[in-house]
Amino acid sequence: MDMTEFQWTRQPQSWKIENGRVEIVTRPHTDLWQRTYYHFQNDNAPVFQAETDNPYFSFVVKTEFADSCHRFDQCGIVMYLDSENWLKASVEYENGDYQHLGSVVTNEGYSDWATTVMDASIKSMWYRFSRRGDDYRVECSLDGMQFDQMRVCHMRKGAGKIRFGIYACSPEASSFKAVFSNMQMMECQWKAHDGQPPDSN
Repeated sequence: MDMTEFQWTRQPQSWKIENGRVEIVTRPHTDLWQRTYYHFQNDNAPVFQAETDNPYFSFVVKTEFADSCHRFDQCGIVMYLDSENWLKASVEYENGDYQHLGSVVTNEGYSDWATTVMDASIKSMWYRFSRRGDDYRVECSLDGMQFDQMRVCHMRKGAGKIRFGIYACSPEASSFKAVFSNMQMMECQWKAHDGQPPDSN
């Protein structure tokens, strides 16, 4: 991908871009979350995004996070439209035994969090982010070949022109280096639904 098409929304502590590879060093106390359950609003994580109005595409990226070692350190994919409308998917460090592989969808100021537990020894994850209009699918992979669905969601402000890309943050008093590589834009890998027809009104 042409990295000159990407722009920062808030900058990390430091970063390096070379040969399509992005390294991000996070600032402490950075995060994305809106209201639900915790009632706080965190909106200061750095995101590095490109813009498109293409309604059908897939974006793939490999993330590496060998340095993550503090609770909630995370890095992954993001579609940040504004402070109250965005989605993200990442691996969040929890402790020396396990992490959370999860995704958050935030519509009109309220976040959810869908997770599964994974071993703390895993320090790399691929993601594939696919768009069909204002509906989206997020997938993950350990090898960049076999992708498994994490979630399908609708974004209320996800039609027309959007921004998407990568992010990393450290919600508590920590900092780590996240590495992103193998970024690709491709034809939409999420095929049109061919089962039950839509309901007629």
